Amino acid sequence: MPAVYLRTAMLMSTCVTIQVVGRGADRQHAAERRENVERAFRWFRRVEECCTRFDARSELMQLTTRIGVPVPVSALLYEAVQFAVRVAEESEGAFDPTIGHSMETRGFNREYRTGQVVQTDLADRTVSDPPGAVSYRDVRLDPARKTITLGRPLVLDLGAVAKGLAIDLAARELSPLENYAIDAGGDLYVAGCNLDGAPWSIGIRHPRRDGHLIDSLRVSNLAVCTSGDYERRSSGDGAHHMLDPRTGAAADAVASTTVVAPTAMVADALATAAFVLGPTAGMQLLERQGVDGLMVSPTLERYSTRDMGSCGA
Repeated sequence: MPAVYLRTAMLMSTCVTIQVVGRGADRQHAAERRENVERAFRWFRRVEECCTRFDARSELMQLTTRIGVPVPVSALLYEAVQFAVRVAEESEGAFDPTIGHSMETRGFNREYRTGQVVQTDLADRTVSDPPGAVSYRDVRLDPARKTITLGRPLVLDLGAVAKGLAIDLAARELSPLENYAIDAGGDLYVAGCNLDGAPWSIGIRHPRRDGHLIDSLRVSNLAVCTSGDYERRSSGDGAHHMLDPRTGAAADAVASTTVVAPTAMVADALATAAFVLGPTAGMQLLERQGVDGLMVSPTLERYSTRDMGSCGA
């Protein structure tokens, strides 16, 4: 009879749960499983330490103090920033990692563990810049030297990339276990089969009815990530955190966007980009990238790619 091994921790401002389905009686297998899971959780800690904008000591925030000079960075940070810039280019700025200043000024600047408000000096220097004045075009990457140059004072926010990256790195550690699920605040990667020996059943949250699902799907060896306007609200004006970097305002054409992709970093970033773009341009982006998605408007109209259109509640 298969057994379930379950562990949960608060990391990256959310609840991270790892569930492994496997043999329960084999002590050696159980010890190996625990070690794989522990290594998986370490990746969340490592990515958070490297990529958070809520700690002045993080590698990301140290980068923001050095303007106009090429800064050698770790492979982890370089990968996250490089991918974020690539998605920004693909979405024509609807997704933009330089949105950190706008997030701070809108009140999304509280460290989840301590509750401390974070306000960077660099953000103060750019307070007079209009929306869109600072963009991903101000981030220059040197792939040969693995350096990043910030062309002007700005605050990078890798929130829509870093969690997905951590999930993918954790999944790599868990791959020998075959059957597992990683849930980081609703962003998931699932592999193999569930306890019943079937593909994992993933519920998609209803954006307007708390505690209800708007749809569900069966997947295996894929990531499922959702961006919604219900997740976080500003302590200032109460607006949600899904900002359009091009205008500085909260994007309002979509209530939620779910993306299914081979990796969580891809699914997480494209869900954010498509949410900001809205139904028409957002679906076009997902189709160009070859991933599946479901978008729900504030009036509960549904837009989906071909494969997502057949999922059932």
